[in-house]
Amino acid sequence: MKKAVSGLAMTSAVVNMLALTGSFFMLQVYDRVIPGHSLPTLVGLGIIAGTLYAFQGVLELIRSLLLLRVGLSVDERFGKSVYESLVLLPSRVQTPGDGLQSVRDLDTVRGFLSGPGPVALFDIPWMPFYLGLCFLFHVWVGVTALAGALMLVALTIMAEQKSRRPAKEAAQLASERFALAEATRRNSEAVLAMGFGHQLGRMWSDVNCRFLDNHLRSTSFTISLSTLSKVLRMMLQSAVLAVGATLVIRQEATGGVMIASSILLSRALAPVELAIGQWKGFVRARDSWSRLVQLSQIMPTGLPEIMLPRPADVLKVENLHLAAPGSQNAIVRGIAFELRAGEALGVIGPSASGKSCLARGLVGLWQPIAGAVRLDGAAVSQWDPQLLGGHIGYLSQDVSLFGGSIAQNIARLDPDASSEKVIAAAKAAGVYDMVVQFHDGFDTIIGERGSALSGGQRQRIGLARALYGDPFLVVLDEPNSNLDADGEAALSRAILGIRARGGIAVVVAHRPSALAAVDKVLVLANGRAKSFGPKDEVLRRTPQSEPVASARLMVPGEETAQ
Repeated sequence: MKKAVSGLAMTSAVVNMLALTGSFFMLQVYDRVIPGHSLPTLVGLGIIAGTLYAFQGVLELIRSLLLLRVGLSVDERFGKSVYESLVLLPSRVQTPGDGLQSVRDLDTVRGFLSGPGPVALFDIPWMPFYLGLCFLFHVWVGVTALAGALMLVALTIMAEQKSRRPAKEAAQLASERFALAEATRRNSEAVLAMGFGHQLGRMWSDVNCRFLDNHLRSTSFTISLSTLSKVLRMMLQSAVLAVGATLVIRQEATGGVMIASSILLSRALAPVELAIGQWKGFVRARDSWSRLVQLSQIMPTGLPEIMLPRPADVLKVENLHLAAPGSQNAIVRGIAFELRAGEALGVIGPSASGKSCLARGLVGLWQPIAGAVRLDGAAVSQWDPQLLGGHIGYLSQDVSLFGGSIAQNIARLDPDASSEKVIAAAKAAGVYDMVVQFHDGFDTIIGERGSALSGGQRQRIGLARALYGDPFLVVLDEPNSNLDADGEAALSRAILGIRARGGIAVVVAHRPSALAAVDKVLVLANGRAKSFGPKDEVLRRTPQSEPVASARLMVPGEETAQ
């Protein structure tokens, strides 16, 4: 990008030198051609001016293309960080609005760099050069031009001071609008079924009215300044002509100086006028750039250089404390246990006891504020997240599928996934027979967020995705909340399959059937471990009032038979 900026500076220098063509052409016409009545001189000057104008046009085109390249290079520099932030930041910090501000910031910066705004930034430094030429024509021409330039610069400073706060408010209100619109779209079924669309409509109207009011005020201010700058420039050009005419009458300057000065002043003030007209876009781009730089600074850098071996032995949790992203108030406190290969743990406890938080911590979604989660002795933070993901299977309460085929979702969108691995995962999750019943089988398109599937079907496809590639650690958060008896039996068989191949399963449960295939149980209460050990032993000590106290070790399908 530095080379492109250097190229822009050099191109702008040549363009601004060529911009003198009009002034000196008029100077020669009025001072040489007309007094000498020389048509050949006029033709020669016209050819030279036309050639210079052609060069200027080519360089203007090159400059615009360079700006486009700079915009693309900014996208290349920040694009990866912006995308990774969509994945990583929600689990590490609180993201306001709809979480897509970084994407809009990148679009804003790229769009600004591809427009006319940056041209003014490269041309403004040449204004003193043009003003100096005005002084060379005559001191009073220079003084008039300098006075006008100072007035336009004052308008630019006013635009900067008056636009800072509205620009920040606009970004915040735009984020609120997008967040509310996305939440409405995502929950449209509930809105329609329970008839609270009017309430959401009032909320939308309130946010939208505030956004439009901010837009009206900021845009009106920008338009007013832009109009004022245009009027001022026209007045200044007339003033320079008047000063030039006075000098001609006094025989202190020629007619060519009078006309050339007017053209030169117009060129000197043009970038300032353009900057004022583009100031709103400049402020937005500047704020967006600032947020992108901040984003790049808070994103984790430097992946581990050593590639750790595939975990195969033990999961160890050491004095684990977990807090919600952006908070230091621990939800899970002092959890410690150890699981060996072939074991499965059921995590039970009342609502809000920290079960789901623990599940997020085990797979690395939430970073510990104290303690550690270790796989074969290595803390989860020591792994490259991309590589670690291949050793982990995770099924959250809210199963999120992607718009694509069933096979693509099971394969975690891996374009190189083999059919054998996809089918193996489907069979391990007990969904193979269900999938092949669809008309297109594994190629069935499931729609956005799996909208073409039922809740139970989404959960079972999510389980198959968690089992894809035979991960060592599989964490399932209430995996049977939408399952029928057949689905629960398949879940139990899947957990037994994980244990049989030497993996580790952790199952967060409310319903007893989810614990059928586990051999150990952890009871949580208020974020702390209340009890941990073999399932039968722990459940015997657990009061019958606990929702899963009646769970006992069962073979798959036993609960269904009962």
